[in-house]
Amino acid sequence: MSYQWVRASEISEYVYCRRAWWLKQKQGVQSRNVRQLSQGTQYHRQHGGLVRQATWMRNLAYLLLFCVIAFIVFQLALG
Repeated sequence: MSYQWVRASEISEYVYCRRAWWLKQKQGVQSRNVRQLSQGTQYHRQHGGLVRQATWMRNLAYLLLFCVIAFIVFQLALG
């Protein structure tokens, strides 16, 4: 059995206007504001990239902090 994914944008479109959702999903009517939708998609793609980068940087910082603490503990254990 194959499930169809429901995107958050579809849910917000449905909540905002059920008729617009129905026209798009069931009748195939395209939006008139394609340029604005494209700009929004590009913005969210860029933002997602920044979030991924920030997550990697945070994880790297945690790793470096762990290494520094491990080094200090190791030095104290030897001395």
